[in-house]
Amino acid sequence: MKNSQIHFSERHAEIDLYQLQNLFNIAAFWAKGRSVEDLSIAIANSEPVVSVWDREHLIGFARANSDGIYRATIWDVVIHPEYQGNGLGIKLVETVLSHPRMQVERVYLMTTYQHAFYKKIGFQTNSTTTMVLYNQSHLDSLSCGDVQLQESLGA
Repeated sequence: MKNSQIHFSERHAEIDLYQLQNLFNIAAFWAKGRSVEDLSIAIANSEPVVSVWDREHLIGFARANSDGIYRATIWDVVIHPEYQGNGLGIKLVETVLSHPRMQVERVYLMTTYQHAFYKKIGFQTNSTTTMVLYNQSHLDSLSCGDVQLQESLGA
């Protein structure tokens, strides 16, 4: 980072999707192999989106979704390994959190190994929100009547 010129951006259009794909492949085990097309869709449907640059090189990224009042979720927080340990990750998450759409009652995120990092920022472990639906394809086969019946049965 000796001759670096680090800057943050909230401009979606500035993100080079190929650099983002490469950053994920290098630094994010949970995002390896994402297609450029899918990344484009995810970015288009997220606000805020924050990128971190060293000159013209993408070195960090995070995005979020929010209803603007009650709940928000932070996704895809990543800093290139050569830039980790210098506070950029904390500044990246704080930049996301300072966005007007993130001024909500609760902000959620999911992490496998970085609990200590997020605790430094103020996040707390929450064991009550651990459910996930991995694939919705089975829902296509249910009719509205089936769904109502399952709900009345407590399914």
